[in-house]
Amino acid sequence: MDRRGEITTRKRHHIDVCLHDDVGYQHVTTGLERYRLPYNALTQTNLGEVDLSTEFLGVRLRAPILVGAMTGGARLSGTINRNLAAAAQQLGIGMMLGSQRVMLHGVAGEGAAASFVVRDVAPDVLLLGNIGLSQFTKEALPDIAAALDRVGANALAVHTNPLQEAIQHNGDTEFAGSLDRLHDLTDLLGYPVLLKEVGHGIGAGAVGELLRLTGAPPVAAIDVAGAGGTSWSRVEQLVRYGEVRYPDLGDWGIPTAQAIREVRAVLPAIPLVASGGIRTGTDAATALCLGANVVAVARPLLSAAIESAGAVTALLQGVIDELRVCLHGCGAWNLDVLRDVGLTTLP
Repeated sequence: MDRRGEITTRKRHHIDVCLHDDVGYQHVTTGLERYRLPYNALTQTNLGEVDLSTEFLGVRLRAPILVGAMTGGARLSGTINRNLAAAAQQLGIGMMLGSQRVMLHGVAGEGAAASFVVRDVAPDVLLLGNIGLSQFTKEALPDIAAALDRVGANALAVHTNPLQEAIQHNGDTEFAGSLDRLHDLTDLLGYPVLLKEVGHGIGAGAVGELLRLTGAPPVAAIDVAGAGGTSWSRVEQLVRYGEVRYPDLGDWGIPTAQAIREVRAVLPAIPLVASGGIRTGTDAATALCLGANVVAVARPLLSAAIESAGAVTALLQGVIDELRVCLHGCGAWNLDVLRDVGLTTLP
């Protein structure tokens, strides 16, 4: 099997495992449950007039939500991505594609490229392409730009996932020099770059490394992608071994709430995505209060995305409706006010 075929097969295995196996963290939570939104019985807001709109990476969103990176490359991935994209268009939110690595294989990757093409059903959404930090090289830069052009992306998400790659069969485990490349290449790409994890968290240590060379982040935004939702260490163990052989590695990561706070403390102004275990509108409101600009939801949408765009829309509309009620109950008429209401930390 050639490299492209191996990637495509693995992507389909990822879908199957995420649908049918327990891929969540077992003993680590997001940490969001440690906080409570303040309830205001004398709110002076009207529920229907609560404004959830925001701007992220230069695009206006009707709600501070992204469809998180999920899949691409396999035939079923195309169905999933198109349903996700159609729902994002309907709701006026953003979307992040799964890894486009398979598109970097020139003509050999042409067939897989179609699974990422969604602009015909989502002409207006904020669309982020996606590539691994290991593939973010000077030699690959023209192919990356071509892949982004092909899908009509607004920006590129570069995912850093050393733990996942260490578990993955034939994973990319050579990360030395990747930080230098990130600094050197972001300005050459011609697209805004968002740095993200895949579910094990970006915290203060990683941000310290990010700032070490120049004292300023080389990226336009960060997605903390914290622990507490899907563990990609567990996913890769299940794909590779058919079992979770290393349960401690399956539960390793920085909880989402901690990651938000640590990154925001060091970088008070950078646009920040909170993902990793965001399941409800209350989760979203809490993450926004902790310092996120937007949140991203991924695996909870998978089954719905196989079914239809309408099923995805209904699920996400529920998250948005709950988020709106949270603002109303806090006495916040927009997201700026919500961020100032303060959270109660539970003992």
